[in-house]
Amino acid sequence: MIHGSCLCGGVTFQATRATGPFELCHCNRCRKATGTAFAAGLGVKRQDFELLTGRELIRSFDAPIRNAPPAYRAAFCSRCGSPVPDVTSDSSWFEIPAGLLDDDPEVRPDKHSFVDVKSPWFEITDEIPQLSQAELIVLRS
Repeated sequence: MIHGSCLCGGVTFQATRATGPFELCHCNRCRKATGTAFAAGLGVKRQDFELLTGRELIRSFDAPIRNAPPAYRAAFCSRCGSPVPDVTSDSSWFEIPAGLLDDDPEVRPDKHSFVDVKSPWFEITDEIPQLSQAELIVLRS
């Protein structure tokens, strides 16, 4: 079992497993939503996830649509501000902010995404694949 929580402990969850993808996203919106050089997002299937506490604390912000729907959604704990999983999504899988995890998910990051717009002050020094926006569009289509 993989457990996780926000900074204040108000939002807690567990997942039976993580399937990935495990992306390190360098896009402008992920950087602004996290306040870091990239967002580490770990994919889990909805059926493998359970929100234990804090549903009432979860708020979200939908940024304006840039190129095509859907809007960029940032979910966060209204008490401490930590990013949290978007449990309102109706998709079959969603991302957990990896920094919330208390246990080893037993999967590792598999790609850097949006490296063409990464922070100029951050240098990628690992060996995992680095994909630009154009390469991601091809991969995801």
